[in-house]
Amino acid sequence: MTEPVTLSTAGTIAIIEINNPPVNALSQAVRQGLYDAVIQADADTEITAIVIIGAGRSFPAGADIKEFDQPMQDPQLPDVIDRIENCEKPVVAALHGTALGGGFEIALGSHYRIALPSAQVGLPEIHLGLLPGAGGTQRLPRLCGAAMALEIMFNGTAISAKEALNAGLIDRLVEGDLRQAALNYAAELQAPRRTKDATSGLADKAAVDAALHNATQIATSRMRGQLAPLKIVDCVRACATKPFADGRLFESDCFFECLASEQSKGMIHAFFAQRASAKVPEASRAKPRPLSHLGVVGGGTMGAGITVAALNSGLPVIMIERDHEALARGQANVEKVYDRLIAKGRMSLTQKSEIMARYRSSTEFADLSQVDMVIEAVFERLDVKRGVFAQLDKVLKPDAVLASNTSYIDIDEISSATNRREHVIGLHFFSPANIMKLLEIVVPQGAADDVVATGFALAKILGKIPVRAGNSPGFIGNRILGKYGDCAAHMMEDGATPYEIDAAIVDFGYPMGIHAMYDLAGLDIGWDNRKAVQGQRDPAERYVGIADRICERGWFGQKTGRGFYLYPDGARIGTPDPEIVALIEAERAKKSIAARKFTAEEIMARYLAAMVNEACEVLREGVALKPSDIDVTFVHGYGFPRYWGGPMKYADRYGLARLLDDIGRYAQDDPVFWQASPLLAELVASGQTFNDLNKG
Repeated sequence: MTEPVTLSTAGTIAIIEINNPPVNALSQAVRQGLYDAVIQADADTEITAIVIIGAGRSFPAGADIKEFDQPMQDPQLPDVIDRIENCEKPVVAALHGTALGGGFEIALGSHYRIALPSAQVGLPEIHLGLLPGAGGTQRLPRLCGAAMALEIMFNGTAISAKEALNAGLIDRLVEGDLRQAALNYAAELQAPRRTKDATSGLADKAAVDAALHNATQIATSRMRGQLAPLKIVDCVRACATKPFADGRLFESDCFFECLASEQSKGMIHAFFAQRASAKVPEASRAKPRPLSHLGVVGGGTMGAGITVAALNSGLPVIMIERDHEALARGQANVEKVYDRLIAKGRMSLTQKSEIMARYRSSTEFADLSQVDMVIEAVFERLDVKRGVFAQLDKVLKPDAVLASNTSYIDIDEISSATNRREHVIGLHFFSPANIMKLLEIVVPQGAADDVVATGFALAKILGKIPVRAGNSPGFIGNRILGKYGDCAAHMMEDGATPYEIDAAIVDFGYPMGIHAMYDLAGLDIGWDNRKAVQGQRDPAERYVGIADRICERGWFGQKTGRGFYLYPDGARIGTPDPEIVALIEAERAKKSIAARKFTAEEIMARYLAAMVNEACEVLREGVALKPSDIDVTFVHGYGFPRYWGGPMKYADRYGLARLLDDIGRYAQDDPVFWQASPLLAELVASGQTFNDLNKG
């Protein structure tokens, strides 16, 4: 078995190589090996300098996250890095691939840093509800200043080696053989240069104070409700006001406070859930089909967004529309995205031209004859989609994959318009499709394994987070949304205003409330869906007509200037509308409903109970493979606070027995709506949790 850390020499230079595939994670064995090697090299009188380098594809890309739910084993990473920094001989960190988290902290604790231009560095701990806990909050500001350090830690994304060089975080970029370049650099060095002694980044006190003030505002607004951002600010303030040793101890206390928090547990769960969502049975049984050329039918908002996502990933795209006028609108929709980036200085005209060179358009379906996959993104009506699929069936090559971007419609009904049903899948993109990460991959009856695998391959190419969904109305996300949306409507009719409901949802951690979300999407979309299924509605089920009354007035949300909220002069944030309150009261009076008060706690308890109860049915029916897939869907597609991990993770924390009791109480008011899922009852009876199902 290969040792995770090896020590060798090249002349008088010691080479410490970390080899823990695939990303050289800093496990206990790596930390121990690194600690021992540093002590040995520092004590060797023949050694004049030390190089730390990663084997394989990367310098260490962070901690071994699986160790976070276990007692921390010695040596602790901060102690390892302190020992590196305290070496009497110059230590060079040689960076390639991604030096992230603890890996970048090792580099910061080294005396000098050299890197390939392709290398990236960063501190992504905030995505796990944590802060850099091995000196990162204390060393980084000393080198690059508080503003940039806070930006790096708040964003949690990697920066390029060139950016790091310009900021003073890397000393030298080299092409070619990194190992030899690091040896040559180490041979030039005469003495250590310790980051903990650096002062340049903190010299301008006014700049530090301004950076801390701005970061606090971001932490309490854009990152509202999260613990880690505020603790990062506190640590950087400690960096600026305390001796290094005291700042390091303060950072350690803050790190362990975050690690013990429910927020960090939720975000770590979300991290592993996202990784697990791409592991589906079809992909284990078959390889994806070739995917080098994409077709998109429809140039509206969704079609254009899908096209942009594909073009950005490097795929050539041909867009089909019904006539030249519609085609011109579709191309304009695509170009509008890039023009906005140009206006913001985030893209050049040359870059836009290079991307648009991969774009073609046509009014002829026959021009799709050689594409590998076609994504239909036309109007959300079954007859329209079936018509498109019938035409595609005639012109596509035999092994082409046919996909429908639909949020509700039965994929089996769509695929029955073709003679190749095994080649059809659903791809439910979320709007705007070029930005939103979630992609529900809907598997209809008889879909070939390699077709499903191709859907997941496309998600990887596009940088999307895929979730496998069975073919049920609304699939995973919209089906569950429909249920807790009904719950919100019931509370509104029973006495809560839409503004009270939304306020409770936002206080819970969502970026916006459900009624504000309806306004953003357009109330007419839901109205069309409700009218389409009007004859199929169970008369025993409670139906709230408030949204219909709003739509009958032509108030469809932001695009018409009013919906549940008012949007004067094109405002993007709505204000409460007294006419809506009066309308609700009138609807309530028609049914002789006596309004009652709802606390924010009761609003959220009912809202989440409806969400989780329907999610249990989605699981029981096999529409979702595992609870964590539902968590991924709601964190990345519906705004569920990432720091709670998702609705299923939150339900485990809340307590499934308590949740079942809540539903039993609510059923006394409405036994038709509040029917506890048999799966929820089974889990409570057996003492199991959703996390147990994930493991199973």
